[in-house]
Formats: sequence, structure tokens, C-alpha cells
Amino acid sequence: MDSSPGKPSLIERLSAILSREPEDRDDLLARLRSACDRNLIDPDALSIIEGALQMSDMKVGEVMIPRAQMDVVHLDDPIDRIASFVVDTAHSRFPAVGEGKDDVVGIFLAKDLLRYYAGREFDLRDMLRPAVFVPESKRLNVLLREFRVSRNHMAIVVDEYGGVAGLVTIEDVLEQVVGDIEDEYDFDEAGDSIRLDHNGRYRVKATTEIVDFNHAFETSFSDEDVDTVGGLVIRQLGRLPKRGEVVALDGLRVQVMRADSRRVHTLLVERAPAPSESPQA
Repeated sequence: MDSSPGKPSLIERLSAILSREPEDRDDLLARLRSACDRNLIDPDALSIIEGALQMSDMKVGEVMIPRAQMDVVHLDDPIDRIASFVVDTAHSRFPAVGEGKDDVVGIFLAKDLLRYYAGREFDLRDMLRPAVFVPESKRLNVLLREFRVSRNHMAIVVDEYGGVAGLVTIEDVLEQVVGDIEDEYDFDEAGDSIRLDHNGRYRVKATTEIVDFNHAFETSFSDEDVDTVGGLVIRQLGRLPKRGEVVALDGLRVQVMRADSRRVHTLLVERAPAPSESPQA
């Protein structure tokens, strides 16, 4: 088979670009971006490389799900109540707690409920997997390596005093490299960008166009400077937001549910409560 010997392969072209050892990371990225501009590597490949390099400088505390947003199961709750909670939240794993969120006893897998509903012997405490605890300061690349070796998918994040600060999943780490991964917060249909959840709040894709957002929430934001609601949030803050941040927009409370170091993915939107005219004593 003729392999067109006159035309250099992709590997040969990349080797030519990187023939001289990069002086530093910025130099390396500049060359890779130049290669992308010249169609030597795919933009998605460049994004993954950039994410992998950036991840090595990030810490667990930057991507964790904050304590206040942790969905946990309580060991003292009836199984039927736990099952209802699992269905409503639609996660696959939950920290199981005793007296409170600082008392994490183990990790409960939603699939273990099948044993209960199949009529098999079931003891919630016996079903728990050991919880892994990591400090907020742990680097993401180190945590990813530990996840791979231990085959754990979730870790409980603790602060410097030993209290629970939040949780982090392997998905949270991988999203820093490959971008958003479909999960329980994603939408069933590509066009379904605004969805009502079980608490009466709306989950909104950050890529929702301003005109569609205005129509859904009876607002009148301009789309002259930004096209999407994610861009609106970024403009309001003047920077990329972090997960859990809240922005007030024209009577709406907008919370960032999913975001990474490069983009906003999902927002939680609800009507801001009206200020009390006469505060109670």
C-alpha cells in the first residue's frame, strides 16, 4: 500500500514542532496552540492537554462539592425514606452519616437497595463501603492516581480541623481534563435546556440563549454583549464562577451547580425570596 512517502505523518509534524525542548509550560502550550492553529492537532485534543496540565496545579478544595450541597443518607432513617431520597436526587453514591455531616460512617451505593426490594436480608450498615478522607489541599493529579489504584469513585474532603468540608468524585476530577461528563444533573434532550426539578427550582444549561431564558423567566436581559445565560453570569461576576457561587439577577437567585476552570455548565435558578417587610423579633 502506498503510504505517500512525500507527505510527513502527524507524528513527524508534531515531532518537528517539539524538536527543541520547551523552556517552560507556557512555551509548551504556545507550541501546541500553534500546532492546533495549523490543524496539526484537534482542538478537543488541545483542550484535554491544557486541562491535564492545569489539573496538576489544582487542589481538591477548588472542585469539591461543598458541605452544604452534599446529599447524604442518614443511618437512622427508614429504608423507604432513604429509597425515596435516592430516587429524588438520582445519585449513585451517598455519604452515610450518623449524627450529622461530620459523622460520615461510610459510602452507600444506590444499587444496594435492589437487595432490599428483592426481599433479601438487608442491613444498611453492612452495605456501606469504607469512606476515604482527603484534605482540601491534596492535588487533583495525586487524587486521580489514588482513585485509579483504589478503584474508589468518591472521597470525603476534610478541612484543617478535621471537619467535613465537602466531597469530591472521580467525575469532578476528570471533568477538569475532558470537560463536562453526563451525569444526574444533565438533560435528557439536547433542546431541553431548562428543566424543573423536584424542589420546584429550575436546572438551566449555561449554554441557554438569552432570548430563551428571558421567555422562560419573564426577564429582559440584553443579548448584545453575551449570547448565553452562562455568559451573563460571568459578566456579572467579572470572572469565571466557582461551583456553589450565587448571583442575583433581576429577582432571580442563580447558583452555579457545575463549572470547571474553563466554563460554566449548569445553573440552578429560582425566584429570590421577597424581603420581609417587618422582621420577626
